[in-house]
Amino acid sequence: MIRHLVQLLLGLSLYGAGCALTVRAGIGVDPWTVLAEGLSTRTGIGVGWMTNLIGVAVMLLWVPLRQRPGAGTIANILLVGTAMQAVVDLVPPVQDPLAQPAMCVAGIVLVAVASGVYIGADFGPGPRDGLMTGICARWGWPIYLARGTVEISVLALGWILGGTVGVGTVLFALLIGPLVHVALPLFDTRTPRRRISAVGTAASPNRA
Repeated sequence: MIRHLVQLLLGLSLYGAGCALTVRAGIGVDPWTVLAEGLSTRTGIGVGWMTNLIGVAVMLLWVPLRQRPGAGTIANILLVGTAMQAVVDLVPPVQDPLAQPAMCVAGIVLVAVASGVYIGADFGPGPRDGLMTGICARWGWPIYLARGTVEISVLALGWILGGTVGVGTVLFALLIGPLVHVALPLFDTRTPRRRISAVGTAASPNRA
């Protein structure tokens, strides 16, 4: 149990750090971070703190979907945005056009490894993945439709609010699934049956 808890906390912290690197690269981020950036721009609240607040808001949407938060859900809300804000405060924005894609890809790789670490700890879904699995369970939607609808909506809203959409957003969409597919088996502590059931959500594990 202690190993699993350490794995969860480490994975969530590294996830936030990876997202922060994509923010500092400045060429586009994942859909949920686009929303956090847009809201941060409008409110003046740091993008990491806004990520935590979005996590709380999304978890409230679980109520009509009859989803129950667990330890992993709460840890996700508390840690991912906090780690992101800490790294954003420490790492200056990148201006070099050659360094920007390199930092963006480094952030995506870190997010993928972190996803394998925290998903493998087996403490349940984070608020965003729980929202999507809740939609599937409540309304009978396939996972690809639930995830696609939610993430496209989030991306569009974040872009309208001023979040950064660009090459990095495309890179994230193309790379995150294959990278998590490689990373997850390295850290997975679940039984084979539960590993198979998680394949549908692991391909795009946006903040657990």
